[in-house]
Amino acid sequence: MLLSKKTAVITGCNKGIGKAVLEEFSQNGANIFACTRKIDDEFNSLIKNLQDKNGNSIYPIQMDLSNEKDIVEGAKKIISRELPIDILINNAGAVFSSIFQMTSQSKFREMFDINFHSQILLTQFMIKSMIKNKKGKIVFISSSSGIDGNEGRSAYVASKAAIIGQAKVLSREVGRYNINVNTIAPGLTNTDMMKNNTPDKVINEVVSKLSLKRIAEPNEIANVALFLSSKLSDYITGQVIRVDGGM
Repeated sequence: MLLSKKTAVITGCNKGIGKAVLEEFSQNGANIFACTRKIDDEFNSLIKNLQDKNGNSIYPIQMDLSNEKDIVEGAKKIISRELPIDILINNAGAVFSSIFQMTSQSKFREMFDINFHSQILLTQFMIKSMIKNKKGKIVFISSSSGIDGNEGRSAYVASKAAIIGQAKVLSREVGRYNINVNTIAPGLTNTDMMKNNTPDKVINEVVSKLSLKRIAEPNEIANVALFLSSKLSDYITGQVIRVDGGM
């Protein structure tokens, strides 16, 4: 198991890529702080099933990334467990579609609050443990649109591009502490967020241009997060890994 005896913090664990990362990390032996905006019976059932199946410990943490107070309180709950944090997966995010002229300042702020500021704030809390222990892996989930600049998603693209830039800076600042910082930039992925925010016409058009002629499954993104969180990637830092099927 690649993550045996490691402790990971993962955001957005209730669905999509975050859920796939949770499942993959559990299967590979990590103990996990599973952060989600809402803890309900379905989420508790998922956690119980994973623990029973894989024999690891999973701690549910309620954390709404649009609420700074929520992030601080969630981070303090994690820290109070006094477990060394080995891995941080900054996955949770939101998307908004609108052309530049029709995107309000409030929407720009909302996208940056959720996709950028919240992740930076949580990282500032979690990285203290990594610096103290002189080791750690941090993975940000950005988007291929943060590199390509997809039309009609100005606020979303800007926030995802900001994450890429910040991750590169952070990798330079904490490399001396044996902390790796990398970014995954997924292309179209089979999640509810994609289905609810991307018209079928656009999906079909993009798929027709992909080398692999299909969208990704969430576990295919999770596999890359697993690689970047394990010893297999100890000499990789400051990188952006596109997982986009040949976009």
